[in-house]
Amino acid sequence: MTAAGPTTVVDNIGCLVTNDPALGDGPLGVAHGAGVVIQDARVIAVEPAGAAADRRIDAGGGCVLPGFVDSHTHLVFAGDRAEEFTARMAGQPYTGGGILVSTSATRAATDEALRALLAGRVAEARRAGTTTVEIKSGYGLTVDDELRSIRLAAEVTPEVTLLGAHLVPAEFAGRADQYVDLVCAEMIPRAVGTARWVDAFCEVGAFDAEQCRRVLTAGRAAGLGLRLHGNQLGHGPGVALAVEMGCASVDHCTFLSDADIDALAGSPTVATFLPATDFSTRQPYPPARRVVDAGATIALASNCNPGSSYTTSIPFCIALAVREMHLTIEEAVAAATTGGAAALRRADVGHLGIGAAADLVILDAPSYHHLAYRPGVPLVRTTLTAGIPLYP
Repeated sequence: MTAAGPTTVVDNIGCLVTNDPALGDGPLGVAHGAGVVIQDARVIAVEPAGAAADRRIDAGGGCVLPGFVDSHTHLVFAGDRAEEFTARMAGQPYTGGGILVSTSATRAATDEALRALLAGRVAEARRAGTTTVEIKSGYGLTVDDELRSIRLAAEVTPEVTLLGAHLVPAEFAGRADQYVDLVCAEMIPRAVGTARWVDAFCEVGAFDAEQCRRVLTAGRAAGLGLRLHGNQLGHGPGVALAVEMGCASVDHCTFLSDADIDALAGSPTVATFLPATDFSTRQPYPPARRVVDAGATIALASNCNPGSSYTTSIPFCIALAVREMHLTIEEAVAAATTGGAAALRRADVGHLGIGAAADLVILDAPSYHHLAYRPGVPLVRTTLTAGIPLYP
């Protein structure tokens, strides 16, 4: 039997968010005057301040939260689309077609270049408090380039998603069904063992409901979990399809009908909101208040990508959710932690209950309210993954 390792206590916490009501007050399980004791990369106790341990990390009276769970990103890409963003701010509508610009740049990049770009984005996310990150492919759109993307993503996270059905590549223009054949017959079988999930973009200009159903069906048959982009650019069948297929999450959910909200409320499919996308594209924000009031589970994620949401900051998304989507700060924090964990079907992250992964964020602020109260300010003092501070 392996001997237990040394213990660490994160102490002198001003406000501790555990997301475990048994350990504190309210739905966030908030405790004061507490310390988190860690051993072998797991939380083993929440004790009164001053608990004994082999090592002490002083939170300096700051707020401590579970590490953020970013359940929707596209971090493997090359190229720059800043001019597209500027044009959009001048009135050009977002259509999603710029994906093919990133596809060309990504295909041309070397493994080393993509790996370096990916590492930089992951480090940036860590500095903003993200400890669990999902990463999609989708900027290769050939069998080899999509497999390369998920292979690189798997070097930094277990939450890897094959998004071969992101857009129809130029070489398949007018032949979307044939491209879906390629995704189902070649990409998905070869992604098994590297990807955990399969995803598709169910939207006008991308793939219709039947094409997405084919991708999801093939992914499920191969043993992959299911995710779906839906209802981003307008009302459509994405949410209904995601619920029908039992997807873990349906993401964007910008345009929702009453029937969509009822379907989400009656299913385990998580509605993942991506407010930085709506900010960056000047689209309406999702009707999050109605979705929460209906009883559906929600998550907040960054959707970091080169075209419609080039940010890795979950605190920014929390501030937008409170200001623009009418969530309470407690709801937004939960959506970025336990909600993201639910979207990834993970029980070990997004909370600081006993046995949880020792992934924590220490803020230079006395409470979690400052995440919305002070938008744009780098409030994260340090991020711990597996109990180890990543910086300074």
